[in-house]
Amino acid sequence: MHVKKGDTVQIITGKEKGKVGEILQTYPKVSKVVVKGVNVRTKHVKPQQEGESGKIVSFEAPIHSSNVMHYSEKEKVASRVCYTFSEDGRKLRQLKKTGELSNMK
Repeated sequence: MHVKKGDTVQIITGKEKGKVGEILQTYPKVSKVVVKGVNVRTKHVKPQQEGESGKIVSFEAPIHSSNVMHYSEKEKVASRVCYTFSEDGRKLRQLKKTGELSNMK
């Protein structure tokens, strides 16, 4: 996948189009990501113990990784990613539009 946990991304399609958030979790096998503040769902939870009341819980649901694009905080622009190598042989990710570099973890 072209995105990793902790990356800042922008949503490029769907009802949340244009929103910017940080990736909280990735699911590489199904190519999905969870983005902070995006695709928020509510879930009704039954009480677990006697005397406890039920709850309504909000959570971020996963979206497909093809619907997000890397986002540059400095330039305020979304960009595709290319891969380059540093002089010491490390693989780096580089934003196409801005040229910003980030390490592969």
